[in-house]
Amino acid sequence: MKDIPVYKFPASYAWEHDELAAYRASNKANMACKEAIEAAIRDHYHNNCLGSGAVKQAIEQFGYDRVFYVLANTVRQKDWDDRFCLDNKAWAKTIPVFEDLDAWGADHNRYFVVNSHSCLTDLFLSLAREAHAREQQKASVRDKLKKHPKVTLPKISAKSKEQER
Repeated sequence: MKDIPVYKFPASYAWEHDELAAYRASNKANMACKEAIEAAIRDHYHNNCLGSGAVKQAIEQFGYDRVFYVLANTVRQKDWDDRFCLDNKAWAKTIPVFEDLDAWGADHNRYFVVNSHSCLTDLFLSLAREAHAREQQKASVRDKLKKHPKVTLPKISAKSKEQER
């Protein structure tokens, strides 16, 4: 499932551009990801704590792109729910999720809305964002270490050019 790219456009766009197979595969992966997030929350919630293993479990299966897409869709679909923190609501608006209406005006995106308790879903999202930020920071440090340092010659000061007395 990790190899299937996230298809972010609605079915009408997929139909017009002959990409229905990609659209359908992505939607199936989105629904499976939603179920995996719900299972991860269920498996790792103990004693009023959500273990960090929950995020790892979902990310290993689907990767950050799909997990974030599903979570952004969830927060946007539940915009009325004040149990999602304002920071996560603002973040969700930065992820492009197109409205995908069927012939009767119902949104296809409702099929991959995480149905766990909103507070736990919000906590899961916060933990996922923190884990992603840590990985990005590690990657940038690795990149800096991989770059070869510039070789600089020592500077000769004016005093060293003068003759000694």
